[in-house]
Amino acid sequence: MEDLRLGVIGLGLRTSLARAAHRPGRGAVVAALCDSDPAVLKRQAGTFEADFLTQDYRELLDRPDLDALVVNTPDDTHERLAVDCLRAGKAVYLEKPMAITVEGCDTILRAARESGTRLYVGHNMRHMGVVRLMRDIIAKGVIGEPKTVWVRHFVSYGGDYYFKDWHADRTRTTGLLLQKAAHDLDVIHWLAGGYTTRVNALGDLMLYGDLPRRAPGTPRPDGWLQQYEWPPTARKDLHHVVDVEDVSVMNMRLDNGVIAAYQQCHFSPDYVRNYTVIGTEGRLENFGDGPGDTVKVWNTGPTGYRDDCDIAYKVPEATGSHGGADMEIVSEFLRFVRDGGVTDTSPVAARMSVAAGYMATMSLRDGGTPYDVPPLDADLAAYFDRGQVRDQTEPGGAPGQ
Repeated sequence: MEDLRLGVIGLGLRTSLARAAHRPGRGAVVAALCDSDPAVLKRQAGTFEADFLTQDYRELLDRPDLDALVVNTPDDTHERLAVDCLRAGKAVYLEKPMAITVEGCDTILRAARESGTRLYVGHNMRHMGVVRLMRDIIAKGVIGEPKTVWVRHFVSYGGDYYFKDWHADRTRTTGLLLQKAAHDLDVIHWLAGGYTTRVNALGDLMLYGDLPRRAPGTPRPDGWLQQYEWPPTARKDLHHVVDVEDVSVMNMRLDNGVIAAYQQCHFSPDYVRNYTVIGTEGRLENFGDGPGDTVKVWNTGPTGYRDDCDIAYKVPEATGSHGGADMEIVSEFLRFVRDGGVTDTSPVAARMSVAAGYMATMSLRDGGTPYDVPPLDADLAAYFDRGQVRDQTEPGGAPGQ
């Protein structure tokens, strides 16, 4: 089997994904690189032995020697780049979030359907051991039928990862209830078996709005992701625009009746996600979210507080970035490029996580007013649920197309 030849657009923080995809002799090779910074291009060229470098992604679209394109660019560029790549007939790996508006997501989905080009969205948390373990516990009925999901998201490096670059600018992200929470909203939907239909949220820019910022056009300082200041009030060199909220709470009603809640803080001393899923016959909760950590289940009672549990599950060991998830999601993408079919990740689910986060952000900025989540066109959803295969009754909809 010949290696798939990949082009990578964007060589920033998610270059780790490109490294996971570069598997010479084992299924794929990164053969072309694109980035707006010529110095970055030159530095990364040796890592991948790429034989084509460009600062203009459009130069990749007509290359017959590329089988697929990986889009790792800032969020506000996703819609334009994804649509252009899909219309050019290139299979696309699009890093999450799919886009920064609901309309942008729907435009991408329509482009994929109209072109018949394969679209894959990089929600790598579906391949994290802790998430798959929780989903397996639920599927086995250990806690009964899920009825509510609570997520607390502590982001100790928020001031470093999210407030020193473009993430802090709402014109680039909409807000961190979309950009950062898209992962967790997708996980909530996956664990609960439904999509959010109604939201309300509260939040504020409590800390990072008053800290020292860099002047416009000033580059990020060397070591900006290796030298972390503590306490958070000691942070400096923030992006020149800081107008996204650094703390938020969000409530959701799902289409299957499940009630969920999500909380995010960017100046916590620790960095961890804590999930609680309560079903009709028990509850689960994770303690740590990496390989070797624990998911506990309580399904006897009633009792008062007890630190022990009825069943303890260990998150499987794994290696590689994001607890091994990057290697797993790349493997699924490569299989999808070759063979098509249904995948654990879902473009529909990616759209629904953005839609929930977008409407929650609108609610947050409207004093907590509840907002309904716009539904996705049923025919469009059905196309992706079939594994991106047209119905046989559609024009060009012969089997396998």
